[in-house]
Amino acid sequence: MSIYTEEGYKNRRDYLENLADDMGLDVDEVFAMADILGSSEDFDGLVTACEDRAAEIEDQAARQ
Repeated sequence: MSIYTEEGYKNRRDYLENLADDMGLDVDEVFAMADILGSSEDFDGLVTACEDRAAEIEDQAARQ
């Protein structure tokens, strides 16, 4: 059993796709960030990076 299945996901890909959906981000962008950060950051640094990116997008939309 992996950390992903322990957390209720089929695998890492399923987790990343769900993270992208939950954050309202493009799945390719989340995969790119995940590649840069590595799997050890999937439940910590990646989540923070996704939250930051979602906030950036929200701020950009509010300025328009």
